[in-house]
Amino acid sequence: MPLVTLGSPKGGVGKTTLAAHLAALLARRGHRVLAIDLDLRLHFGLSMREEGGFMAWLEEGVNWRAVLRDTASDVRLLPYGATDPHRALQLQARLLAEPALLANPVRDMLADPGMIVIADSAPGPSAALTALAPMTDLAITVLLADGGSAAMIPPAIAAMQAHEGTLGRSGNERIGFVLNQVDLSRPLSAAVVEAASRALGPRLIGAICYDEALAEALADRRLLLGDDTPPGFAAGFGQGGGATGAAEDLRLLADAVAARLRPASIAPGRAPRTGFSALNEWGLR
Repeated sequence: MPLVTLGSPKGGVGKTTLAAHLAALLARRGHRVLAIDLDLRLHFGLSMREEGGFMAWLEEGVNWRAVLRDTASDVRLLPYGATDPHRALQLQARLLAEPALLANPVRDMLADPGMIVIADSAPGPSAALTALAPMTDLAITVLLADGGSAAMIPPAIAAMQAHEGTLGRSGNERIGFVLNQVDLSRPLSAAVVEAASRALGPRLIGAICYDEALAEALADRRLLLGDDTPPGFAAGFGQGGGATGAAEDLRLLADAVAARLRPASIAPGRAPRTGFSALNEWGLR
């Protein structure tokens, strides 16, 4: 029943891509995973024009079980649903006034002891994230390894410290950051990784390298998984057959998240991979 939320201070950082891969990789480790689209973009191969959805009809009291969708990645998805900008803004205002509108159905989902719930939120300040904060087990902020994100690290730390009381425990366990599109061959990107490591310490739980294979998979509405990738999914392979590049970084991120959550729901005969550290190679952990 853990809840993982993903947010970002700005759009275009790859947050939704990371949310989809994290959900799929946890599912492939034997966990039962439910993903909630709070951002109109988390599709898992389903049509973006899907009209039946969770958030689009939240104000009308939609039963979340009635709009739950199965996906090829073994993740169960609550799609956002078709809406328009005015209605989406109206929902944000309603959630600020009545957070229980979202919190209550998510609390119902979390009542299942064998389920991991992953919520992908809209970038920037989010009424949905505010509603879910008290029950969040791990809140992940996604940043790019660029100058703009480097400037956001100090305010992100300030915001993190402000929310640690709301989350109800040390932020070392319940708040994490991920750097996306890291290119260590570029001085600025390498400097941002070093600065983030110093500033965030153990809260920096992952770093995903820049990889064209990931962009191509996204354009084809596929996921970039490891060497056990099923038909219909993309895969990144090295000469030895193992996952490389972003595929491996994503696997290590899933390991780090699973270790933090320590969920009890493991499918019979399977166990999560152990012994990995997402950033050991770079000396960040």
